[in-house]
Amino acid sequence: MVQIGYSLMCEQTPPKRLVEDAVAAERAGFDYETISDHYFPWLEDMGHSPYAWSVLGAVANATEHIPFMTYVTCPIMRYHPAVVAQKAATMGALSDERFTLGLGAGEHLNEHVVGRGWPPVNIRHEMFGEAIEIIQALFGGEYVSYRGDHFTIDSAKLYDLPAEPVPVGIAASGAQSVDLAAEYGDALIAVQPDADLVSRFHATGGAGKPVYGQLAVSYDTDVQAATERAHRLWKWFSAGWKVLSELPGPVNFEAYAQFVRPEDVTKNVPCGSDVDAVVRAVKEFTDAGFTHVALVQIGADHQHEFLAWAEKELLPALRDLS
Repeated sequence: MVQIGYSLMCEQTPPKRLVEDAVAAERAGFDYETISDHYFPWLEDMGHSPYAWSVLGAVANATEHIPFMTYVTCPIMRYHPAVVAQKAATMGALSDERFTLGLGAGEHLNEHVVGRGWPPVNIRHEMFGEAIEIIQALFGGEYVSYRGDHFTIDSAKLYDLPAEPVPVGIAASGAQSVDLAAEYGDALIAVQPDADLVSRFHATGGAGKPVYGQLAVSYDTDVQAATERAHRLWKWFSAGWKVLSELPGPVNFEAYAQFVRPEDVTKNVPCGSDVDAVVRAVKEFTDAGFTHVALVQIGADHQHEFLAWAEKELLPALRDLS
């Protein structure tokens, strides 16, 4: 049975409300929660981007049993991998081992703020591989020294660890990153229902491991209002990962997105209150081999209505998917 998650979208929601939404999603019956880890929103209209790790600490305290994960954290520039390891281990301990560390090679949008430029993708993958090795070594609880092409660690050690190492999910969009996920990861993370990615993951070492996806929805009893909101706030997503990872700021995403039509957005975002439309969209993921699918409700002010609908109608329908 597919696990259905709820996405805490930092780019559209202020921090206190994110915590309130996390508690409400647990009560509504979602299986797990994800949280984005950004410095900027994708578009200025989204209007928010609190520090995800502070929100996570509050969520760990406010919720009771629901697992949660970063979706995803980049450990190659804005955060040093040794610091990511400490943050993740602390979250594992605070949450009684409910936390999974989702990692990815990042976007120009969030990483350029430290003033080190934005390396080409092959260099980013080299950096990402080293960062994962460092993080997982530190999860072992011993002193770690490391000298790679991109990172150096001098006698680092974590003193507060959960009883079991924090699971690591690795985001992938192509062959290089899938191979990293298969070699190092406890799970694969992807944003599109790509069966080829999942097949490669299984064939190169990931067989039997979870595969996480994410689906944006725009719930509203008024289909036109749902469509307008999805177009206004989610038009950036149509660019695809090769563009999403390279543009440096919300203004650049806005410049791209001016050419995106509402029908371009609704091809991938169910809009309205049709349960079957969301079930069909989730089924694309499960048919591709995904075991977990997190739903993003577009619009910070529409979470309460979405969660009520999900509890009453949507989640029971999704439980029938195998």
